[in-house]
Amino acid sequence: MSAVDVILLAGRRGETLDPLAQEAGVSHKCLSPVAGRPMVLHALTTLAESADVAHIHISIDDPAVLDALETVVRLRSEGRLTISKAQPNLVDSVLGAAQGAQFPLIITTADNVLLTGAMIAEFRAGAQGADAAVAFAPRDAVLAAHPDGQRRFYRFSDNAYSNCNSYWIGNAGALKAAETFRSGGQFAKYPARIIGAFGLLNLVRFRFGIGTLEQAFARFSRRFRMEIRPVILSDGAAAIDVDNVRTRGVAEEILERRAAA
Repeated sequence: MSAVDVILLAGRRGETLDPLAQEAGVSHKCLSPVAGRPMVLHALTTLAESADVAHIHISIDDPAVLDALETVVRLRSEGRLTISKAQPNLVDSVLGAAQGAQFPLIITTADNVLLTGAMIAEFRAGAQGADAAVAFAPRDAVLAAHPDGQRRFYRFSDNAYSNCNSYWIGNAGALKAAETFRSGGQFAKYPARIIGAFGLLNLVRFRFGIGTLEQAFARFSRRFRMEIRPVILSDGAAAIDVDNVRTRGVAEEILERRAAA
């Protein structure tokens, strides 16, 4: 398998300053420090060091804020990094970052500071051949990584899972499915659009864990007429991103543990 391109989403959500950015006195959450380094550098460094990653595409609303980061400067000079201007909504940001990228693509986020090369390799192997895929970690693995790392789980008849903020887009046709969510903001605020995309019965089954996770994605696949696959990652830390002071502390504890090991 040849290496794949990765889109790293690092933009702001609206004009409101994120509390972590405000605390650190920086303009963007992705620049706020985690374990002494700007948040974005954790994921970016992991991606750059991974043999599974060919080219990195960062999407951020103000690309100039990354100019002072030495890693960014080096990767751009090596021709391994492209930065695109994020758009007002997530879908247009992804579509913009994907221009010039090679498929298949992995999409992840700058707050995914616990990302490792092993996670990337496992996700890529599990998603290979699918039109689209979503990474999940089982509840017991997440709690084993840290008992306070994640508080939200989707419960199914086979297990409970947490989303890992990593997505696989296998081809340009699969990317077009994202058009469903173009609405000028977070699509969670538009329930009618979501119901229209996934189908009310599918959403009810997903929300209340009716059937297994595999069965839920089989229904989504039929709805979109493409294979959309869940990929279960073995390291529960993949589901722990930095959203607030609590999860930052959790992430720093795990990073410290890794460094000691």
